[in-house]
Amino acid sequence: MGVLVWLLIPLMAAIGGALWGSWASRTRKARSDGPELDGYARFREAMEKPRSGARGA
Repeated sequence: MGVLVWLLIPLMAAIGGALWGSWASRTRKARSDGPELDGYARFREAMEKPRSGARGA
């Protein structure tokens, strides 16, 4: 009987991992990359602007 209990541990871990994986992939599809891409575009624009008072290297 003890062997069956030890076999249940990896079985429960596999079931838990499958449930977590399906949940994690579900929430990833709901989000789009729009806000991240907008933020990156603003970052690039800010980095391309010349700094006032900057000396040449």
